[in-house]
Amino acid sequence: MSTDEPAPAPKTPELSGVDLARVALRAAKEQARARGDAAQQKRQARRGGLRSGARADRRDPMELGAAINRLITERGWETPAAVGGVMGRWPQIVGENLAKHCVPQRYDEDERVLTVQCDSTAWATQLRLLAPQLVARLNEDLGHGTVRLLKVQGPGGPTQRYGRLRAPGSTGPGDTYG
Repeated sequence: MSTDEPAPAPKTPELSGVDLARVALRAAKEQARARGDAAQQKRQARRGGLRSGARADRRDPMELGAAINRLITERGWETPAAVGGVMGRWPQIVGENLAKHCVPQRYDEDERVLTVQCDSTAWATQLRLLAPQLVARLNEDLGHGTVRLLKVQGPGGPTQRYGRLRAPGSTGPGDTYG
């Protein structure tokens, strides 16, 4: 062989029926995937472009989190929502051990008082001693002045019920004696 002659091209084998079907199926799948990607891009463009009119408007669709944040701001619920978040994170704020025995009950927005109920008088005393530090910690999370006072309640006693029947509004046996 001389160096001037080109090398012969390798012969590609002729495809049989099964091989032709595989090649055609692979090509069809690739085309469908390409069409699907284009259709998905069109759907996303339409979703992003949804408008109630020619300009952006408050009626335009938005994500749920953004809609909730806007509602909270419009209604002036920032403080109650923040306090509710603190009540949900109570164990992280006060510690697991204290959270097992002391539970926040309510928040009075007008008085800025957080009421906490403890399951024993010993834990109520402990929480009263920690109240100034706890109020400072809560105000760090919520903003200055959100909680002015921490009202600590001890355990509630059992309600006294005598007999099977009871009159509505009755407070017990002493309410019948004028």
